[in-house]
Amino acid sequence: MKLNMVKKCVSTIMTVLLLFGAVGVTSTAKAQYQHKSEAVSENTLRPIIIQAPMPIEGESLAKRLKNVKEEKSGSFIFWIGTLDEYPVIVTKTGKGMENTAAATAVAIERYNPIAIINQGTSGGHDANLNVFDIVLGKRTTNIGSMKTPDLTEGQGSAPFKWIPMDLLASEGSAGEDPSAEKIRYFEGDQKLLAAANAVKNKYTKGKVVEGTIGSADIWNNEVDRIKWFHEKYGTSVEEMEGASAAQIAGAYHVPFLGIRILSNNKVNQGKYNPNTAAANQEYVFEVVKQYISMIK
Repeated sequence: MKLNMVKKCVSTIMTVLLLFGAVGVTSTAKAQYQHKSEAVSENTLRPIIIQAPMPIEGESLAKRLKNVKEEKSGSFIFWIGTLDEYPVIVTKTGKGMENTAAATAVAIERYNPIAIINQGTSGGHDANLNVFDIVLGKRTTNIGSMKTPDLTEGQGSAPFKWIPMDLLASEGSAGEDPSAEKIRYFEGDQKLLAAANAVKNKYTKGKVVEGTIGSADIWNNEVDRIKWFHEKYGTSVEEMEGASAAQIAGAYHVPFLGIRILSNNKVNQGKYNPNTAAANQEYVFEVVKQYISMIK
């Protein structure tokens, strides 16, 4: 009888200790979480991130920031500084869709940006646009996500019959889902667009227009192919990064805008000019200053 009572007492004590231990751990974890959240949000301005695929497309901007420090993550470089006393980060993403998607996710997780601008050079798709003209990405789209028609051996390839494939339209196989056979456009943020339009008169080396930016891990030099994209997708220019950054920014609900300058244009014989990279950065600098004045 006494033994049973002792067992019951021990059992009760252990239960109480466990309950208090659980409460203690939960309270500690909650306190740590609250402390972390307060450390992130209290008196902390969320930075603006400016992305550049190559050094030539970003170093000029980075040099114009104040109090710059450099951080690295993998192959990605983040130049962290201030502009008009507001935090701005210039990021070298590297070329291509995969590099840019990864760099965007790292930047969002690491720095919690208020907005992302993906900028750099591009090739023209519109005969009305010339080298040094700038396109503001009212829309950005992936022109490399496609489904080919069913052709048997010996029937060759029919690239003008390829079908757009929206990888975000279906949780299953996009290739088997008819609802995925459409063009996915990522809309540019209205406030960023407003800032860009507000300062376009300061740019004097070409015109600034709103348009559609096409992105893919491919460099198109076939004029008929370029015209096909322009007609089917409405593309103004093409590059190799913007749509992947727009997709990741959208997944995190971070405002996004692509800004691309024409460095060449195959459809009207516009020759490549490397000085366009610096010209675009001068304009983006003014856009960011305007955006800062709007959000302060």
